[in-house]
Amino acid sequence: MKLQRTRSQERLLNLLKTLNRAVSAQDIYIELRNRNQTMGLATVYRSLDALKLEGLVQVRTLATGESLYSSVLQDQHHLTCLNCGQSIPINECPVHQLETELQDSHQFKIYYHTLEFFGLCDRCSEDEEQVDSILGKGIGNRE
Repeated sequence: MKLQRTRSQERLLNLLKTLNRAVSAQDIYIELRNRNQTMGLATVYRSLDALKLEGLVQVRTLATGESLYSSVLQDQHHLTCLNCGQSIPINECPVHQLETELQDSHQFKIYYHTLEFFGLCDRCSEDEEQVDSILGKGIGNRE
């Protein structure tokens, strides 16, 4: 059964498809205001939640706790730096077969999945090594 969507939900869905990138609820709110399509921030969150439950919007939570929303176009996979927050997309997916098996074995309808690896990007890793060498500490010998 297809749910009846509100006007706000339709506007958000169209905006996310137009933007074609993951954005925060705050950024969505600002973008709507810039387009003279005012909507309250609470309505943005409620509409995003309803669209997420319908499987039309996916949410990705960063290491900082910030949530990014996008229309469900494809599964997302990233390497995310815990220091600077840089997020590098990964194009291959090692879990598609697992997704199919889980749907079958648990009778669970999967809308999308995300795969996130957290660590340090090359720049932050080099910065950390430089600091460690200045302080006379080796990696793994932290106090």
